[in-house]
Amino acid sequence: MASCHSIIILMVTIIFAFCFTSNVEGRLRGNTFNNIYQSLSTNSNVDGGTKWAVLIAGSNGYENYRHQADICHAYQIMKKGGLKDENIIVFMYDDIAFSKYNPHPGVIINKPIGRNVYPHVPKDYTGENLTATNVFAVILGDKNAIKGGSGKILNSGPNDHIFIYYADHGAPGILGMPGDEPPIYAKDFIGVLKKKHASKTYKTMVIYVEACESGSIFSGLLPKNLNIYVTTASKPDESSYATYCGREPGVPTEYNNTCLGDLYSISWLEDSDRKDPNKETLKQQYAVVKKRTSRMSHVQQYGDVHLSTDYLALYLGSSEQTKTYFANQTEPNPPLFAVEQREADLIFFKEMVRRAPEGSKKRIEAQKRLDEVISQRKHVDQSVQEIAKILFGDIHGPSYLTINRPAGKPLVDDWDCFKAMVRTYERHCGPLQTYGKKYTRAFANFCNAGIHEDRMMQVSNQVCAK
Repeated sequence: MASCHSIIILMVTIIFAFCFTSNVEGRLRGNTFNNIYQSLSTNSNVDGGTKWAVLIAGSNGYENYRHQADICHAYQIMKKGGLKDENIIVFMYDDIAFSKYNPHPGVIINKPIGRNVYPHVPKDYTGENLTATNVFAVILGDKNAIKGGSGKILNSGPNDHIFIYYADHGAPGILGMPGDEPPIYAKDFIGVLKKKHASKTYKTMVIYVEACESGSIFSGLLPKNLNIYVTTASKPDESSYATYCGREPGVPTEYNNTCLGDLYSISWLEDSDRKDPNKETLKQQYAVVKKRTSRMSHVQQYGDVHLSTDYLALYLGSSEQTKTYFANQTEPNPPLFAVEQREADLIFFKEMVRRAPEGSKKRIEAQKRLDEVISQRKHVDQSVQEIAKILFGDIHGPSYLTINRPAGKPLVDDWDCFKAMVRTYERHCGPLQTYGKKYTRAFANFCNAGIHEDRMMQVSNQVCAK
């Protein structure tokens, strides 16, 4: 009998010990799994891939404040999401934060009464190192082709996820680069993306583009089988818009000489501030941005639209920090005021005149600069219109400035001809600059109509040598 009791007690003891050990082991395993999951949900993914970001502000000058502000804001979102600086590559001229025009040196804001988005932003490619050549080399992971800068590249692998964001002026078929730097041509950019895909160095890629006529970079050019999803600020034939501009209600008076953000950009950035990236998809964000910008431009999507079901966290990251970050954000207000990108710089030049004392040297210089800007615009308008009339006659010539090809067709068939038209005009008539680049559609139409470089050279010289 005693031995029976002893056996029962021994069995109960063994069962209790087993249950206690299993419970402790289970909790340890659970904690370990949670730690591993938390680690994977930041810079790496459960499939072993890594998140990468390339952020490009393609302009310079305080009149273009908003582009660098957009990019700096995007960087802060990536950092909150847990991406490491080694995986975030930033292109920005970096002449805004400490510009003599900046009322708060070292501070860049992206909305009225916004936080400073400038701190800790990597200065990978700044100033003269902000070039199309370096952008392409970074995307392709070609360190040997890099000229200047940090040398950081997209050293991505087959399971990685890439996010590319560009904000600047654009035009039909091109994305701008600072000053006199050659622009990014659509055909060349798509060629780089195809080459990147062929190298099998990414799993999926998402591209957001803020620029006028940004749809023309992808329409009829980007295949659907590259595992790339794109959204653009505008259709191939319309402007994108700046917002939070001087004299808009709520914008601090010290910023009334510029615009703090771009409408498409602040729409996705502020949405990302507010939403849980683990619960919102790219498709849902596209709908939010499209609705917020619909009164101005029409946001478009291209490429592999199936990828839009991916959650934002796959590209923007997700961490414990984001839970606090988005929880404290308020619902963004619809824009009260927006300005076409090509008109936004006039806000700066006009305000510089207004601020200068009447009759002062500073006032005279500011007025002279404004007059030069307006004069250059008139010159481009008149010269391109005159070239079109000589090429096609007074009746039909004007229509070649605005002809749009059917949806799904690329801007131009012969891209070498297109580049030659731009070069030829600028050689004989001067730089197009931001405003004048809206006429690249006309140059594309000249090529599509069979006009050759030698004819364009003859007519450009005839018009601009006067």
